[in-house]
Amino acid sequence: MVPIYLCDDEPGIRRAIRREIEKEILISGYDMEIAAECAAPEDVLSSLQNNRRRGIYFLDVDLKNERYTGFTLGQAIRREDPRGFLIYVTAFRELAFETFRYQLEALDYIVKDDPEEMFAGIRRCLASVVERLQSEKEDSRKYFTVKFMDTVRHIPIDDILFFETGAKSHRIILHGLKERLDFTGSIQELQQDLGQQFLRIHRAYLANVNQIKYLDVKERKVIFSNGEACWFSRKAKQELLRLNTV
Repeated sequence: MVPIYLCDDEPGIRRAIRREIEKEILISGYDMEIAAECAAPEDVLSSLQNNRRRGIYFLDVDLKNERYTGFTLGQAIRREDPRGFLIYVTAFRELAFETFRYQLEALDYIVKDDPEEMFAGIRRCLASVVERLQSEKEDSRKYFTVKFMDTVRHIPIDDILFFETGAKSHRIILHGLKERLDFTGSIQELQQDLGQQFLRIHRAYLANVNQIKYLDVKERKVIFSNGEACWFSRKAKQELLRLNTV
């Protein structure tokens, strides 16, 4: 069941949004539930930490909070739920472009001016979430999620060639079929998280075995599907040969 979080400092608006969401869940039979209805951003984050499922977030922009605006709350949510659905419901139409400046990848921006338009926007967003979730179920690919600069990226696992330790401490370079990303992390943690599809072929390299084209045994190099190469250690040689990658 997909959890839904509401955060708006106006009780009347918050209750109206909740009623519309609950009505649409009932009418359409969505597998969703209200997990939290809050005036304070801190309460949303606290509730989120106790529920690690991917969620839907209806957020006001002007929360009249000393620490958070709707946009900085969105950033905090992104750190906990990188693939959650952010939806802004606000009276300030002119602030819509701010979602792009904060690089929040918001699903939609709904204006409160007209209640009927607001309710229609809520219904539209719920239907869009269901459609996206269904599409993802049909797409059997797994994704690697990483924070790159101020954005959160989702890279298909099968598009990753290998990870390399960077020149600076705790920096990792992702070599992909379409791009190269530099981010903070460790090879050891990646190896544990990614499982058997990725093999530690050298202290500096973690390779996607499904992307290895062949081995250059003489030069002790792994050649990947796009022609890119990296070294492998003597210790990793037997495992690579066992995987029939020659």
